[in-house]
Amino acid sequence: MLDALKSGGVLMIPIIVCGIIATYIIVERCIYFYNIQKRDFKLRTALTSSLAVRDFASANASCVEAGTPMAQVIQKALDCRHYEERDLRDFVEAEMDVVVPKFEHLLTPLGTIANISTLLGLLGTVTGNIKAFGVLGAGGTMGDPTLLASSIAEALVTTVAGLCVSIPSVIFHNYFVSRVNKRIVEMEALVTSVVLRVTGRVS
Repeated sequence: MLDALKSGGVLMIPIIVCGIIATYIIVERCIYFYNIQKRDFKLRTALTSSLAVRDFASANASCVEAGTPMAQVIQKALDCRHYEERDLRDFVEAEMDVVVPKFEHLLTPLGTIANISTLLGLLGTVTGNIKAFGVLGAGGTMGDPTLLASSIAEALVTTVAGLCVSIPSVIFHNYFVSRVNKRIVEMEALVTSVVLRVTGRVS
C-alpha cells in the first residue's frame, strides 16, 4: 500500500491532506448533529410541559441546559415575550440568522475538498501521461519500461486516490446539507409554536 501511494508522486501529498481534513469534518459533523438532535428532543419534551402551564422560568432553564441553536432561538423568544408580536418575530428571525451558520459549520470546506480532490487526481493523471509520453518519445518504440510503468502508475494512483477522497466527501456534504435543511425546518416549526404560546394565541 505504501509503495502504491509513493508511486502517485508529489500530488499524493495534497490528496492525503484533503482526505485527513475531510475525515475530521465528517466525524465532527456526525457527532455534532447526533448530539444536538438528542438534546433538542429533550428540549421539546421539557418545553411542552413548561409552556402548557406558562412556566417561562423553567422553559428558559431548559433552553440554557440544552445549549443548542434551536434552544438559543427559543430563549430569545422567551426573553422578548413582552414585546409586540411583530417585534418579537423580528427578534426571533434575527436570532435564527445568527444560529443557522452553526449548522453549516465546516460544510463549505468539505464541499471544496470534494471538488479539489477530484481535480488533483485529474492533474496527476495528466502529469503521469505527460511523463509516459515523454518516456516513449525519448526511448524509441517502447522507451524505458521501468520509467514508463512509473509514469502510468502515477497517473492511475492519483486518479484513484482523488476519487477515494472526493466520493465520500460529496456524499457526506449532501447528507449534511439535508440535515441542515431539516434542522432549520424543525427549528422554525418549534419556534413558531413557542411564539404562538407566549403571545397567548395558543393556550
